[in-house]
Amino acid sequence: MTTTGYAPLSDLAVYYEVHGEGHPLVLLHGGALTIDLSFGPLLGALAEERQVIAIELQGHGHTADRDRPGTIAGFAADVVGVLDHLGVEQADLFGFSLGGLVAVQVALDHPARAGRVVAAATHFHPDGYKPEITDPAQTSDLLPTEADFAAMVQAYRAVAPDPDHFDKFMANLQVTVHGWTGWTPGQLGTITAETLLIVGDKDFIKLSHAVEFHDHLRQAHLAVLPQTTHMDVIRRTDLLLPMIDRFLG
Repeated sequence: MTTTGYAPLSDLAVYYEVHGEGHPLVLLHGGALTIDLSFGPLLGALAEERQVIAIELQGHGHTADRDRPGTIAGFAADVVGVLDHLGVEQADLFGFSLGGLVAVQVALDHPARAGRVVAAATHFHPDGYKPEITDPAQTSDLLPTEADFAAMVQAYRAVAPDPDHFDKFMANLQVTVHGWTGWTPGQLGTITAETLLIVGDKDFIKLSHAVEFHDHLRQAHLAVLPQTTHMDVIRRTDLLLPMIDRFLG
C-alpha cells in the first residue's frame, strides 16, 4: 500500500510518500534529487517489511522552495514535522549525501525521534572532501556526469510546483551546502543512535575522513563500497540492501 501527501508545516507543505507496513524507516534523498532518483531501485525492497516514509526536502521534487535558503538543522526540523504529522514517535533514518547530513542532524537535535541511522556518502565537516571536488578549476571523473545533471533537471521539472524555479532553487541549495560548517567531535560524541556510514572508494569523501567520522561516534559501523563513485553509492543495490537489512534488523 502506498499513500502520498503533504505535511502542512507552519510555512511549508512538505511532500511525503508512505510505502508498506511495519517499523518506520525515513528515506532522505540527495541534494537536487528526488525520491525516485535517489531510491527508486531500493524503495520496493525496503518497504517489503517496513513502513517506508520517503520525504522530499525544501525545494526538492514536489516540495516548494521557501523564499530563503534552507539549513541542515532546518531540514531536520522539517523531517520531524512530517513525523509529527504522521503520528510517528520514532523512526530509523536512511539518508544519501545531503539526506545523510539531515539524518545525522535529526539524531543530534531530536535524539528521541531517531532509531538507527544509515548515512551514505556523507561527511561530517567540509574539509572531508577531496581537493579535486571543491576546486572549481579542476575536473574529475568522481563528479556527477552531464547525464546525472540532466536527470536532475528532468526529474525536477516533471513534479515541481514551479518547473521554472530550478536555477533559483539550485542557487539556494548552494548557499545551504556551503553555509554548513560541520559538526565537532564533541557534538558527534553525543549521538546515541547506532549509525552505519557507507562511502564509495571513489567518493567525494576522503577515506581517512570517513574513518575519523566513524571514530567520533559512540556506536558506528563503516562500509566502503569498491569501485564506487559518490553518485553510484546509492545505485549499488546489490551491496546496499543486504547490509542495510542486516543493520536495521
